[in-house]
Amino acid sequence: MEEILNAMLPPREWVDNSQLWVQQVSCTPCTRMDVVKLQELLDLKLQQRQARETGICPVRRELYTQCFDELIRQVTISCSERGLLLLRVRDEIRMTIAAYQTLYESSVAFGMRKALQAEQGKADLEKKILELESEKKDLERQVNEQKAKCEAIERRETERRQVEEKKHTEEIQFLKRTNQQLKAQLEGIVAPKK
Repeated sequence: MEEILNAMLPPREWVDNSQLWVQQVSCTPCTRMDVVKLQELLDLKLQQRQARETGICPVRRELYTQCFDELIRQVTISCSERGLLLLRVRDEIRMTIAAYQTLYESSVAFGMRKALQAEQGKADLEKKILELESEKKDLERQVNEQKAKCEAIERRETERRQVEEKKHTEEIQFLKRTNQQLKAQLEGIVAPKK
């Protein structure tokens, strides 16, 4: 039994004052009171170490792992086959948790990369917006300049047309007067003298 327990839960070794200490798993069977005390101790430790009740909590996970190891020890003492089965369950749970942790870490890294890309894309878009706004202002300035040129040309053309119309009107009046004078002279020449 000791060999099985030592294989399942290896002894702890440490050095204190240059002396090697080894702590092995106890082979003493547990009583109902031991299980009740274990439950009370687990609740007390969870409260003392302020383990979170929900979500990922390393403190809670550590305490439940220790409690599960103790349950494996207790079951193994009474029936080694059940203990070995619980050991397989514990190892499978650890592998599953490790896989979830790896998946979580890779998803966090992926999320960070995407956030950085989005931030970089945002900076690029803000730069593009500034460029487009500058281009828009430049184009608006050019439009205003062209409108001013157009209005100046229209004014000049209006003034030129008015001057030409005035000249044309004066020329017509001059020609009409000249025509009247020539007509009067012609009538004076052609008209019989009395």
